[in-house]
Formats: sequence, C-alpha cells, structure tokens
Amino acid sequence: MSKNISKLSGRIGLKNNLFQKISETSLKSKKDEGMKALAEKYNMGVSTAHGAESFYEFLRPNHREKKAFICNGSACMCAGTQKSLKNKLESKLGKDKVGTMFCLGYCYENHAFHYDGENYAGEDINKIDQIIKGENIKQKKFTSKSFASTNFLMDEKLLNIDQFKKLLEKFINTEKKEIIKSLTNSNLCGRGGAGFPTGMKWDFCSREKSEKKYVVCNADEGDSGAFSDRYLLEVQPLKVLLGMIICGYVIGSDEGVLYIRGEYPKSIESINGSINALKNSKLLGKNILGTNFSFDLNICIGQGAYICGEETALIASIEGRRADVDVRPPFPVTEGLYKKPTVVNNVETLAAVTGILIHGSNKFSSIGNKKSAGTKLVCLDSLFNNPGVYEINMCTPMKKVINEIGGGFKESIKALQIGGPLGGVVPIEIAEKLNFDFQEFTNAGFMLGHGSIVCIPKNFKMIEYIHHLFEFTAEESCGKCFPGRLGSYRGKEMFDQALKKINKIPMKLLNELLTTMKEGCLCALCGAIPVPITNIIKYFGDEMKNDILQESK
Repeated sequence: MSKNISKLSGRIGLKNNLFQKISETSLKSKKDEGMKALAEKYNMGVSTAHGAESFYEFLRPNHREKKAFICNGSACMCAGTQKSLKNKLESKLGKDKVGTMFCLGYCYENHAFHYDGENYAGEDINKIDQIIKGENIKQKKFTSKSFASTNFLMDEKLLNIDQFKKLLEKFINTEKKEIIKSLTNSNLCGRGGAGFPTGMKWDFCSREKSEKKYVVCNADEGDSGAFSDRYLLEVQPLKVLLGMIICGYVIGSDEGVLYIRGEYPKSIESINGSINALKNSKLLGKNILGTNFSFDLNICIGQGAYICGEETALIASIEGRRADVDVRPPFPVTEGLYKKPTVVNNVETLAAVTGILIHGSNKFSSIGNKKSAGTKLVCLDSLFNNPGVYEINMCTPMKKVINEIGGGFKESIKALQIGGPLGGVVPIEIAEKLNFDFQEFTNAGFMLGHGSIVCIPKNFKMIEYIHHLFEFTAEESCGKCFPGRLGSYRGKEMFDQALKKINKIPMKLLNELLTTMKEGCLCALCGAIPVPITNIIKYFGDEMKNDILQESK
C-alpha cells in the first residue's frame, strides 16, 4: 500500500485500530450495514473492508456457525487424538457444529479443542458436559524447567511490579548506545526462526529519522509443537513487556503493539492484566518515571491466519488489510507499520533482551557460539516421557535434549519435525548426532527454527505427513505469489490422488514444483515447506516407493 493511499484510507493509528474494528463489526453482525458504516468512517471501499474480513478464518460465516473446534496441528495428528475427540464433540454438539483450528498450543497433552472462547486438552474432554454448562474446570499446567547454565528466560527476577519499576528506571536512564552495544555483544539473534541479529535491527531503526516509530511484538505463535510464547506471555509477561518498552526507548518510539493470536485466550488475558497493572502504576504513558520518555502499549488480537507470523503480513493485518506478504526491501526498520520505521521482534526475543540486560551480555555470549549464542526455549510434545517447555543452552547435544531432558519417548519414534511445519524432518538416528545449533542444523539440510519438537511415530505413514504439510500450506498461504498459491494446491492434489490410489506421485514434477516454491515464493511459509518434504523423500522414500511413479530413463 502506497504512502498516499495509506494516508487517505484512514488506516493510521493503533487507537481505534481498523483491524480490531473489522473484527468486532464482523463478529457482532452478519449483515452488511455495520461493515458499510465502518468503510465509510475509515474512507475505504466496502469491498476492501469485506476483502480483509473474508481473509481471516474466524471472521468467515462458516466458522461462526461452529461451537467447538478441534486442534488439527501436527502434534495432535501424530498423537492420534483427533478422531476420538471429533466423535465425542459431535455426539454432544452435532456434526455440523464442530470445526477445526490450527494448533492451540497444547502439544504437551493433546486432545486439544476450543469451546466458547476457551481452550481445553488432555482429560478435559471427559468433562465436556460440565464445560457445556459453563462450569470452570481445573486444567493441567504444562511443565516448565530450566537446564541452562544461566536462566535468562525462566528466572524469577521480574515477576512483580516493584521489580519491574526498579529495572525500568535503571534502563531508561542508561545510554541508548550502551543498550545497543550490550545486545550486539550478546550475539542475540531473533528467536522466531529468521535469526537476524537483534542489536543490529534496533541500531538500524534507531538511526532512522522519523516523527513516529513503532515497536511490534510478534506473538502470533502458530507452529505445531510450539508453546514457548504461551509460557512467556502467561508466566513471564512482564519480561516481554519490559523488552518492548526498552526497545521503544532505544529506537525513539512512543507506541507499541502486541499482535497475539486469537487461539491463545489465556495469553491475551495475561498480557491485558499486566498492561493495566503497568498503567495503574504509571509505568506506561506520558513522561514515565519523571523522564521525557513516553510509551504506550496496545493489543491486537489475530483472527486465525498463520501467515501473520511473517512480519510484513502481520503489519498488513494490524493496518486492517488482507495479510499479504510484502516484497522486501524496504524492510520494516525503514518502512514498516503505517509506513513508519518499525522494529518487529517475536516474544522470546524480547524476553531474552530483558534477560540479557539483567544478567549481562558477556554471560549470554559465552554460551554456545557466535551464530547460536545464549539460551533457548525448547518445546517437547506429548510423545516424550517429559513433555513441556525447557530453557537450555544453545549447542546442547540433541541426544541430551531427547534422553535426559525429554526422558526418551513413550513409543517408538522414527523422526522429529523441529521448528514447526516449515522445520526439517530429522530421522531419529541423525537427530541424536546433532547439537541444538542453528548453523549445524542448516548444514545438515534441516532447519532448527524456533526449536519446537514434534515426534513422528514409527507407524505413522510419511505419505500422509507430506499430504498434511501441503494441505496446511494450501490453507494458510496468503495467495499473493503464484508459486505459493498454486504450488501448495498442486502438491496437495498430487498426494490426494496418491492416498486415494488414483495416481502415483510423479517425482520429476514434484521436484520441479518444490524447486519453484523454494526459489519463487515471497515468504518462508511456501518457500520453506520444501525443506521437510525433501527431507522425508530423501530419508523415507523407500516407505513410499509403491506410491511413486518411476520415471523412464
């Protein structure tokens, strides 16, 4: 969207945010009157407003007609809990009242479903009658523990407002250059998967000349197997918020926004409570702690679009647009939210910033190596004997992660998908030889990403797993570039036909398709999905040999 159109459309500003208004208007009424009035108020065409509305899963009429939603993420699929869960919910609510959502962040116990604004999992389905009646039920908490040499993310140094105030006062009276130097020296790289140096990103944005800048927290954690954002937002919210405020101070911003996925109601509640507590204590707003620094925080609730985890799509969503991926450059640090310089960091990165400023950059950089420094949260799914979220040193041997921290497996496992649907699929015998190291994983032909681990059981058919990956990509692609829009559907069709025994998989065509997606897609969703698919074909091709069309020489 051009600067001129941006100004004319009325999309400017986080107060009375357009995306939230579209969401509220859509959910309140099925009629067009509300959307017409909204379009007029924001100086935009009705079709544009409807175009944005129809992009998001939760705002579509067929979604709103459902009462319950089953998690259809990879972890629940591999655990084999979806079918029985679906049958139980349909028996209580009716077949036409049960839909699906992608990953609810309960990978540590599965049987995950959403009902009436709340998420449930594990044994909760056995209390469905109580849930339908509106009764509160006690839910199991996930295990969280640190195995790191220094707890940058899981310490207890920032759990109350008094601690927050002391640290905030210290940091906003520190030279901005010193904070940037600390982050640069720490070798902290973004924890969302891209791995860009955080100190460098903040430095770039701080140098931009602009009357307005923004800080954006990407809390749209949608990858199956991942619930580290949930841990930080619900258990360590002040650590995340302090990281955002310090970022605002360093780059010269007075406003920030957390984009939190709608699938995480408890996270939204937790962050809302923390923001209100900070406002009540005068730690947000004008002239914080008697200084000339002012900063405010807002929340933007996602409406069911995985692609919003990509920073330009996330920015588009906040602005009330379809969450299409934008071509870069320009990068957000020069032209981001509302065409202003913007720092976009994910939840764990911002929490790590706070941990580094508390414990020191030297301690952080001394762990791991230059490209994989510090500590990292790793999530282990329900097929581990010790499922949960753990803080570990970077470069920890995977054998230790699997056997000591994870306690081994509950059943025979043939592969791990690490880093979500876009992460590599690693045969278990190879995984045990690697270290938890970004570069080492890349060199081996995999992706570490954000570090979530989904176990693929020995009896799970890999042809079904590839179909699942293509199906997910086809559903969640923004549709802007044709390699992603068409490639994901063509891939899904190939495996649809193979599973139904209509046609075998034409390997030459599949390889050409994967190459086109890898080289031609605008974003990591469609551009990175060839990685796990290629991994599966390479290491588990024999398993699918009867489904593959043998090319004539």
